[in-house]
Amino acid sequence: MATDENGKLTPRTRDLIQSARGGGGQVPVIVQFKAGRGREVFVTGSRAISTVNVTQDYSIIPAAAVVVDASQIDALAQLEGVENVWFDEPVHTMMDVSVPHMGANKVWQQLGNRGEGVTVCIIDTGIDSDHPDFAGRIGVTKDFSGKGSVEDGNGHGTHVASTVAGTGAASNGKYMGVAPAASLMVAKVLSDTGGGRMSDVMAAVEWAVQNGADVLNLSLGSDGNSDGKDALSTMCNAAVDAGKVVVVAAGNAGPGANTVGSPGAAEKPIAVGASTDSDGIANFSSRGPTVDGRVKPDISAPGTKIIAARATGTAMGTPLDDNYTSAQGTSMATPHVAGLCALILKANPRLTPAEVKRILRDTSINLNLDANSQGQGRVDALAAVTAAAAVLPPGPPTPTPTPTPPKTPIGCLGAILRVFGLL
Repeated sequence: MATDENGKLTPRTRDLIQSARGGGGQVPVIVQFKAGRGREVFVTGSRAISTVNVTQDYSIIPAAAVVVDASQIDALAQLEGVENVWFDEPVHTMMDVSVPHMGANKVWQQLGNRGEGVTVCIIDTGIDSDHPDFAGRIGVTKDFSGKGSVEDGNGHGTHVASTVAGTGAASNGKYMGVAPAASLMVAKVLSDTGGGRMSDVMAAVEWAVQNGADVLNLSLGSDGNSDGKDALSTMCNAAVDAGKVVVVAAGNAGPGANTVGSPGAAEKPIAVGASTDSDGIANFSSRGPTVDGRVKPDISAPGTKIIAARATGTAMGTPLDDNYTSAQGTSMATPHVAGLCALILKANPRLTPAEVKRILRDTSINLNLDANSQGQGRVDALAAVTAAAAVLPPGPPTPTPTPTPPKTPIGCLGAILRVFGLL
């Protein structure tokens, strides 16, 4: 039976592995290595475990996803180079009024900013690449789900991408995304039924970091609460450290407290709760605090009755017509914030992820609700983009003053020194 004798398996990990072992066979886990030579030591030690099969090897954090026989979990955890072992948990989706409600249309009209030149990576169920609202918007794509393409047979990713950067072409501009001139990268990590694995999401985050994304949108998550130290949260923190703005869904497990899972509980990304069109917090929106007592979500955004692009042939949400559907969830709130981050970075590309997060929080509208329900408040697009544009770049360093030379002696003492040739 898997134990945390060496502090390498959390109680939740033990429970999940034990459940998976019920069927026997192999178990998918994520191994985090110790700093320094941990990976090398693990590779050497794992040769003694015949059933270990590495499925993903990460570079921006010291970790790998592996499949191992259930009977050898203990041996794996006890290898010298191993810091932690996490179960490779299932992840799933977090399911015309919202854009003006948060003020994005004012940013377009008053500031002439539609997110041009900023790239947002949608890590989700894929995208309907033939939808008119994405013409000219989609850049690089990659499938991590095993389907072989990023085409969306679920509809969730298409809806999310449309909320970020849809042009509204199929509705004569009625259903435009928050940043309709931003570019899209697409990573398909969830199947057409909306499910996937943490390890694939982690691989997609790493790919987005290494391939030019400015903003990452993760409208997905795991069941259960988290302390933000799990493998997926660690990967998202590393993406922020690499200079990327990472926006994640808080989850749909509300209204109870302590319901924010992974990656919503990660410290450095922006976790988003769902607000209503009357500026309440949706009953389904997950609430903090995190397992280790931090306030989450960080911010709230519209997440109910959101109309956006419908993938061909899908029935997600409540379809309006062939091109659009209405849906709700923190999944829908998250791309509102990702799109707003694109507008912020267009206004000031020099901002760090921490500065973007601070601006969102400082300019939000306080809904006078508990912080673990609303975060800092509901986003205000015009206030946030205006504040971003006002942040000045670092100025030149202050020059070091030149020391003042000592004054030449004068008067009688000066005359005496001259006589003796000392001046």
